[in-house]
Amino acid sequence: MKKIFFLLLLTIGIKSAYADCSASGMVFFPEQKEISLSAMFIIQGYSFSEKTINSFKNRAVYLESENKELIQLNLLEILKGQMYLTQAIFKPSQLLKPNTIYFLKYDEQTKNETREMMRWNTEKKERERVFWKTSNKKTTELLNANLEVKYQTTEVVHYGCGPSANAIFDINNNTTSEVWYKTEVLDLSTNKKTVFYIKEWNEKLNVGHGMCAGAFTFNRKGKYKVRFTPMNTDGKSLKTTGWKTFDSPFMNDKSPYGF
Repeated sequence: MKKIFFLLLLTIGIKSAYADCSASGMVFFPEQKEISLSAMFIIQGYSFSEKTINSFKNRAVYLESENKELIQLNLLEILKGQMYLTQAIFKPSQLLKPNTIYFLKYDEQTKNETREMMRWNTEKKERERVFWKTSNKKTTELLNANLEVKYQTTEVVHYGCGPSANAIFDINNNTTSEVWYKTEVLDLSTNKKTVFYIKEWNEKLNVGHGMCAGAFTFNRKGKYKVRFTPMNTDGKSLKTTGWKTFDSPFMNDKSPYGF
């Protein structure tokens, strides 16, 4: 059941407001609540919420402390997924203060955006406002230099509203810290490259899409290649992996609908 839930859950794979194919939703990273003073941030929008992400090109985003001090977040890039996902990558304009709780804040924030700035607290079993608390460390721990990503298989799962399709990669020598994988997928038939940040689930990377949305899509036939740049939540990265080639997940799929 957990696997089905994940496959419905977009690419980056956290408990999101839009796993049931609703019209909009946001996900915020780091997922962990404790961060260093140098943390980076990812805001990801689904479907109608992609409009909010694109507005950050001309709209300020801040971290706001409990005593209303503002730190502006500098937009580094906006990445467009291939199936109803867009994400914005941010870096604070200055070091954060230690032992401080920060909330997200947008210029001219709408009521709907305020409602979307919530996530599920598994301990309290309720939704709460997105926040992070800084430690007293300037940087977080570096990743394991021996971390490896190895191709495992491709998989297509058919659901009522459409299939999920992924190339699945194992992660060896993983760390307990939160890891972001800057993922570059190249369609070898067109040489078109799509870049998106994804996270692991059960020590695996699922490169593709769920039933409702995802960073990467595939043709019925064709070859693709992918490479990963693992990084911690401060943006400190390991060496980019070599390119790994795989067939479209649909090439070995036997559709229950006869095509």
